[in-house]
Amino acid sequence: MSNQFSTNHWAAVLLLILGIGSSQVRAQQDKMFSQYMFNMMALNPAYAGSRDVLSMSALYRNQWTGLPGAPQTGTFTIDMPLNNERVGVGLQLYGDKIGEIEEAGGFASYAFRIKVGTKTTLALGVQAGASSYQNNLTNVKTSPDNQLDPAFASNISKILPNFGTGIYLSNDRVYLGLSVPRLIKNKLSEYNVGDYRSVQARQAYLAAGFVVGLSPGIKMKPSFLVKYAEGAPLGFDGNINFWFADRISLGASIRRNQFSNWAKYTTDAVVGLLEIQLTDQFRFGYAYDYTMNGLQSVAPSSHEIMIRYEFGFGKNRVLTPRYF
Repeated sequence: MSNQFSTNHWAAVLLLILGIGSSQVRAQQDKMFSQYMFNMMALNPAYAGSRDVLSMSALYRNQWTGLPGAPQTGTFTIDMPLNNERVGVGLQLYGDKIGEIEEAGGFASYAFRIKVGTKTTLALGVQAGASSYQNNLTNVKTSPDNQLDPAFASNISKILPNFGTGIYLSNDRVYLGLSVPRLIKNKLSEYNVGDYRSVQARQAYLAAGFVVGLSPGIKMKPSFLVKYAEGAPLGFDGNINFWFADRISLGASIRRNQFSNWAKYTTDAVVGLLEIQLTDQFRFGYAYDYTMNGLQSVAPSSHEIMIRYEFGFGKNRVLTPRYF
């Protein structure tokens, strides 16, 4: 790919990469995060209230830095327990942009939490909301002399309602979650070309992790995330973090995608992670992705920043640190 491409050329290329590959085009995929383990509300509604305090998190991801039209995503989540921690409620707001495609939306979450042990809770969660979907097709240049292509003659704007569900089992040392954040396969009929049919794809997430002490001042926290989307390769994120003095965490991840059969995988990125517990209530996280796929020569890196603030410290309900 030439570095002489304009922003609009790259937007068209990204549109093709994300949108074509089967007789039923699976559009509008869920957002990707390297710090998924710190942003579980964006993946699983059953996570709401699991931190036992009013918790707010914000995350910004700049993917494939330097590539015009590359994805940029921002999310804000807030959640808290109610009714003596038997219920969790939460809200997720987000904005996502890739090329000329923009999405902004919000989802409200409700989790019913059941004690299944002295320190272990099983949560059953649901979420509902809607997104505003905008595709500015008229901005895309389809030929050097900018001749009008009927397929790009008008923009597309839609409101897409949806709902999802999940389960989340956790205590202060282990977690396991399974979720499908969007169950409705909204049709995007404007993208139908010949036998191709454009719909939102359902995506499922399986996430798990645990923490173990290696010494009085060092703890190890491995985790993984398996991502499945209809009509797309299976994705896998493996992660390991080391906590030092319960204040600083250093870690690394590898992101892989499965192609053609269960035995063939390709590495998408390797990730470096930093997490700092600045105070008992305020946490900062940073992720640096090094691209390992075909975009490595033009977009070698991605960056992600996370901040979290938690209330309720005066009630001695904030544990330091909260690992999950």
